[in-house]
Amino acid sequence: MIMDRRDFVKQTGVVLAAASSVGSLAACSGGAGGASNAYVGTSGIGMCDWNLGPMCDPEQIPKAAEADLEGIQVSLGRTPDEIVLRDPNVRARYLELGRQYGITFHSVALGLFNTYPLAEQPRAAVWLVDAIDVAVELGAGNVLMAFFGNGDLRFRDADGEFVNESESGFASYRLDEAKVTSVVETLEQVVPRARDAGVILGLENTISAAQNLEIIERVGSESLQVYYDLGNSTGYGYDVPGEIRMLGSDRICEVHLKDWSTPLLGSEEGMVDTPAAAAALSDIGYDKWLVLETSGREGHFLEDTRRNVAWARQTFQSA
Repeated sequence: MIMDRRDFVKQTGVVLAAASSVGSLAACSGGAGGASNAYVGTSGIGMCDWNLGPMCDPEQIPKAAEADLEGIQVSLGRTPDEIVLRDPNVRARYLELGRQYGITFHSVALGLFNTYPLAEQPRAAVWLVDAIDVAVELGAGNVLMAFFGNGDLRFRDADGEFVNESESGFASYRLDEAKVTSVVETLEQVVPRARDAGVILGLENTISAAQNLEIIERVGSESLQVYYDLGNSTGYGYDVPGEIRMLGSDRICEVHLKDWSTPLLGSEEGMVDTPAAAAALSDIGYDKWLVLETSGREGHFLEDTRRNVAWARQTFQSA
């Protein structure tokens, strides 16, 4: 059975909230500054700030360094009334501590879109512009646009159920065309700003790689790519290695690492076929950020995060 995102969060201990992630001005190539110990094959291992601690809190940066992380995906804000990264003092503190501890801010996340959808709320487009500007200031190349919960782009039938039209072993959900068209029209207006800033907008959602490519084609910009999540794509029933190869490195801006079954990546209880995913990323020459979206077991953050970082380095370096 495919779990929804909330069920997954409960299982892994991930605390989801409005999230906005900061990427590097190298436009998805990894990060202009930051730690010097990024390993062969990727730009480095980062973590979502909602897994690290309170979102939008630069004081969590020393904790990230202690956990052997090299980067942080920073949320733009917590709620519509708390767009924290608009504050220049907060941004300055991020930059100060980032330099001190060797931490890169590789992407800015817009988890706000899960509750206040880009397809339906005009203010969401303002947050997207904010996120681009924050990414530039923090030296981030990517903005994650989340489409879960209220922002899901899949069609719901009269019973509120998603419609899986697949005739094969992998999922293929019918889309809500009105929502997709609204998102496309908004992105058409915003991507020139992202392009001029050297920032990539990343689609993270519940739909297939082929459907995301159709959205990218409709918008018509290389500044729009896919933010690929191995755990989500596995849980929603997609062919993860096949999708990675379909997208190619030039259409994936960053990758979230998590599993639907366990907070300890690479464990026997996991659902994700990590070796196959790692081989596919190697095949396409992926050399960008890998971003942990798991806090580990409750009360074991440092221990489990160090373990997950080491596992990611070994798994993806040797792929």
